[in-house]
Amino acid sequence: MEAENQSTVIEFILLGLTDDLNLQLWLFQFFSLVYMTTLAGNILLIVAVRTDHRLHNSMYLFLASLSFLDICYTSIIVPKMLLNIVLSTKTISYTGCVLQVYFYLFMGETECILLAFMAYDRYVAICNPLHYNVIMNTVSCVRMIAVAWTAGGSIASMDIYFMSQLRFCGPITINHFFCEAHSLLQASCGDIYVNNIVTLVGGSILLLIPLCLILFSYIQIVLVVMKLPSGRYKAFSTCISHLIVVTIFYGTAIFMYMRPRYSDTDVTDKMVSVFYTIVTPMLNPLIYSLRNKDVQKALGQLGRCCHVCGKYNNWMTTAE
Repeated sequence: MEAENQSTVIEFILLGLTDDLNLQLWLFQFFSLVYMTTLAGNILLIVAVRTDHRLHNSMYLFLASLSFLDICYTSIIVPKMLLNIVLSTKTISYTGCVLQVYFYLFMGETECILLAFMAYDRYVAICNPLHYNVIMNTVSCVRMIAVAWTAGGSIASMDIYFMSQLRFCGPITINHFFCEAHSLLQASCGDIYVNNIVTLVGGSILLLIPLCLILFSYIQIVLVVMKLPSGRYKAFSTCISHLIVVTIFYGTAIFMYMRPRYSDTDVTDKMVSVFYTIVTPMLNPLIYSLRNKDVQKALGQLGRCCHVCGKYNNWMTTAE
């Protein structure tokens, strides 16, 4: 009977953020602008790190990896959401929903680990500067990034295994704008107590372990910096951008996944989801760019190169 119930599920109905058509039009314009800004900002940051020799070190390699992660993260959700608004449909296939949950968890869990490695990078740079180039060489940095992606994918696979045990009956309505894990659990017609416990415990462990590593790194940084006779602000300034990103990411993630929830998704949950799945990936490159002179110089140089190339193409077109 369980297999029969599961086999009848072909697609899910996403209720979205609102039923107001006028508001949906405004949301389409807003999210389209945010998405294009996210793509542009993160792609520019990746290209700047790749082309500028001043940014060829572990800190910026981590930053480029974070930008690529943010592009993937937001692209899992926003295009489908915009397509549903344009086509006035609210459906997503069963396979599409499962894949969306998997990659959403994959990218989120990878970012948790990556942010911890970025904190460790700042710890080595400030607390052990003489051995920084030895400890945080390119090979070590690439290995850390590979570990983050591998661990994120593996943990997400285990999460999806438990999701695959859910039983769905008849038309399935998901009270969200994408296939979010908790909302999918609430859409199940079976007992989800075990799934809720697994999600709460697993999410807590995954968030707390990297967060503890981040806190330990910054406690050590503070202890070392406070002993410096001068240059304290300069030492801290290399950490401020990362601290802002960590605070935003972990603050919203802890709110969503480290509290027991046995009721349906509410408006607050949806707003928080909008912030960490759509707005935060746009803010990350801005946060790092506004406080980093090396990144600003690299982006400025990239802009000048694009301007020169544009003038050259115009000249060639005119000559022809």
